Amino acid sequence: STGQPKAVINTQRMMTTSQQAKAQLWTFLREVEGGPVIVDWLPWSHTFGANHNFNLVLSQGGSLYIDGGKPAPGLFDTSLANLRSKVPTIYFNVPRGFDMLIAALKTDDDLRQQFFSGVRCIFYAAAALPQNLWDALNEMSLASVGRPAPLLSAWGATETSPLATDCHFFAERAGNIGVPIPGTELKLVPSGEKLEIRVRGPNVTPGYWKAPELTAAAFDDEGFYKIGDAVKFADPEHPERGLVFDGRITEDFKLSSGTWVNVGALRIAGIAALAPLAQDIVVAGHGTDEVHFLVVPNIAACRSKAALANTASIGEVLAHPAVRDAIAEGMTKLRM
Repeated sequence: STGQPKAVINTQRMMTTSQQAKAQLWTFLREVEGGPVIVDWLPWSHTFGANHNFNLVLSQGGSLYIDGGKPAPGLFDTSLANLRSKVPTIYFNVPRGFDMLIAALKTDDDLRQQFFSGVRCIFYAAAALPQNLWDALNEMSLASVGRPAPLLSAWGATETSPLATDCHFFAERAGNIGVPIPGTELKLVPSGEKLEIRVRGPNVTPGYWKAPELTAAAFDDEGFYKIGDAVKFADPEHPERGLVFDGRITEDFKLSSGTWVNVGALRIAGIAALAPLAQDIVVAGHGTDEVHFLVVPNIAACRSKAALANTASIGEVLAHPAVRDAIAEGMTKLRM
C-alpha cells in the first residue's frame, strides 16, 4: 500500500507455511465442531481476505459466508443483517469496521448478546486498533457474557503471505502484534530512536515479478525482507510478551526545530483523544514549526454529539459548538 505498485510473488510454500503456523498457534480451531465459521467482506484480491481468511477456511474445513456489506455508510446495514443471520466463530475486521460495529451493538441488545456468545476470537489487522475501540469491545463483552473479548492480532504484509508475527495470547492493550510465527526469524535493527523490523523465513516472497532491482533493494545482505515498519517490546524484560507496532520508518518526519514526529503513535493517540468524533487522522507538518492534523470526521458520531436531526447538513454538523468544543477538549487532553 506504499510506494509504486508492484507484483508480489506468492508461492504455495508461502501460503501453506502461513496456515501451518496459524494451526499451531490457534489450537482452539481444532475444537470448533464443523470447523470455524467466518462472515467476511474482505476482498480476495487482498492478502488478508485471501491468503489469511479464505485459506484458513480451506485448511480448517470451515464455512465462509460472503458478506455483501462493508464498513461504509449505507453498506454496513447489510453486514449487521448478516451477523444477525449467522454468528461467526472468528470475526475479522479493520478498525473502521469495529467502530461501526460497536455503535450498532450499543443499541441492539439481542445482537450484542448473540455476537459475544458466539465468537471465539475477534481479530483486528490492516491498521492499528485505537485503544478506545479495544476498551469498548471488552466492556460490552464483560457485560454480555462475563469475560473480556478475545481480541487477537497479527502483523505482516503481502510479501509475508501475510503472517509474520501473531499475538495468540491475551494482550493488555491494543497494538501488540505478538511474537514470530513458527519457522520465521525477525531481526530488529536500530534506526534513529526506533527499531526497524525485518523478516526471514519460508513465508517470505522470493521477490517481485519481473523486477530484479526492486527485489534486490527489498532484502538485506542476510536475506531479511525490509518491510519498513518499526516495533518496540511490550515489556523489554519479557520479550515473550510480544512486540508493539511503532509506526513506519518512512513516514516519520522532523519539525523545523529538529524534533522527530512519530506519526503512527501520534495518529492512534489522536484518534483516541477525539473519540468517537474522529474516524481517522492524517498527521502533517514536515519542516514546519508545528504538527498538523487533518481530521476525517465520524459524521454519525458528530451528529449525535450535536443532537441534530439526520437532515442536518455536514457543514451544519461540523460547525456546531458542541462538536467544536469536544474536538478542542480532546486536543487539549492530547497535549497533556
